[in-house]
Amino acid sequence: MTASRTIPRPEIIYHDEPEVLRQAAAEDFSLHIVPPTWRSTRFSLSMAWFGLMSAMFWVVVGSTVALTVGTINTLIGIALSSVVYGIMCNVAARFAARSGTSVALFSRAVFGQVGATFAALLFGVTITYYAIAEGSIVAIALQDYFGGPISMWYFIVCLYSAPLVMRGVRTWLDRINGILLPLYVFGLLACVVWAIVDHGYSGAWLTQLPTGTVALGVPGWWFAFTVYMGVWVVVMMTWDVARFGRKEDSAFNGNITFGIPFYIVTLLVNGAVGMFITFTIPIEGQLSETSAIIGIVALMGPFGVLLVWASQTRINTINFYLSSTNMQNFFARAFKISWPRTVWVIIMTVVIFLVMLTNVFSYLLLTLQFQGVIIVAWVGVALTHIAWCYIRGIKPDSLEFRPGRVPMINPGGLGAWIIASVVGCLMMIFGGSFGAIWAPPATLVIAVGIYVASLMVARRSWFVEERPHDPRKEVDDPWSARIRCHHCNQAYIAHEMDRDPSSNHEPICLACASDSAQFLMAARAEARTSSGSDIREGIVAE
Repeated sequence: MTASRTIPRPEIIYHDEPEVLRQAAAEDFSLHIVPPTWRSTRFSLSMAWFGLMSAMFWVVVGSTVALTVGTINTLIGIALSSVVYGIMCNVAARFAARSGTSVALFSRAVFGQVGATFAALLFGVTITYYAIAEGSIVAIALQDYFGGPISMWYFIVCLYSAPLVMRGVRTWLDRINGILLPLYVFGLLACVVWAIVDHGYSGAWLTQLPTGTVALGVPGWWFAFTVYMGVWVVVMMTWDVARFGRKEDSAFNGNITFGIPFYIVTLLVNGAVGMFITFTIPIEGQLSETSAIIGIVALMGPFGVLLVWASQTRINTINFYLSSTNMQNFFARAFKISWPRTVWVIIMTVVIFLVMLTNVFSYLLLTLQFQGVIIVAWVGVALTHIAWCYIRGIKPDSLEFRPGRVPMINPGGLGAWIIASVVGCLMMIFGGSFGAIWAPPATLVIAVGIYVASLMVARRSWFVEERPHDPRKEVDDPWSARIRCHHCNQAYIAHEMDRDPSSNHEPICLACASDSAQFLMAARAEARTSSGSDIREGIVAE
């Protein structure tokens, strides 16, 4: 509770200042810990997150996999994926809400500062790809109905998407997604009923066989399951949205909002609808990855266009938002470029438009598999770390993520992530169809195995750099007390604050500490000379 008398006394308040709230309306504490006062209600959080449910991407992937292994195998693989997704995201959502960390901050605790920077880049690039894919689906629907060059529709989609994410999860994303939810639900039901009325119902779509003969060497359902492993980026997405949930709601949000029921609808129902539409509604030409989208527009006309627009606008609010926050985080940490998130929204919108001009669906499954192995490795290490914390009785809110108190590299976590990812990518490149199918599960096993082994010999210095003068100890409650930063002059919760040894140990916030080279150098020098006698809590139980 007391700090050394030789350091400046902190200015402590117990409320959010107007300027902090004004910035949070757009920035959403993207470079800070979300205070309890900015957390969302159950309903608000679910409305923001349920945008993922309406993604036509799930319709497209389900129908695409069915073209390769048939509908029965695809449905079995999706059902297994729904259970696995629900369990993983339940765990991730609870830990994120209780620790208050984003993917980047949690990665800093497990992989070190270098690993966290790469995690932000990986997440940002991956989610940008999904924004490209989802935006392309809208453009395809608009072009199919209205005609015109596809590039024009790409531009229009990007033009209207960017303004929708200028504000954050609590101030806008929950509202826009809540407004569009009924359009998606009723539109999808209407699409199925309309297809049955126009073309009749036949159970033949349930037993549809692959369109070609492909020697996979494994059961079709396992192939489908491994394809969906390539979309485990959803665990990262869960993390960055679930951190806005209230701690007291973590069980409900984990079980319901981010749990198995959500993924039964998101993966299984959407996938089944995609397969039904693909094999029920006749379209010109051969069946392809976009057959379901073209079929919806051909069947429902302007109402089909409205359904696709509503569903894709909902999911792309999440995609554009997470793309901007993670690229902002990466460039702030790697290059000390601290531009506002709204600027990164504009930058990433331009990038998304330019990449849209390529034929994104021509490499859909291949891209999912390659990016998947790296993300699967991250998920394996992350969930293993959470399990280890649970076994050791380490509370999520004791996680150390402050840049002046974590090392540059955590050899255990970063080593497990790199080795598993390299092995997975090599299997993809040189293993043929066998390697492509087995790379994700092999990557998971290697990542978990190496990290478990590393934890058996881990040192405290892998996770924490011992330094004196911890602001968390200077207040009665580090989650409610705010301490003013000497650098930006804003007050943030004490849980994220540190002392700046380069400036007479004045208090410094998380964002300013991450951006200051002088602070980081001074903090490392202080850690080398510190006994650490006043720091006994942390990521490694003593």
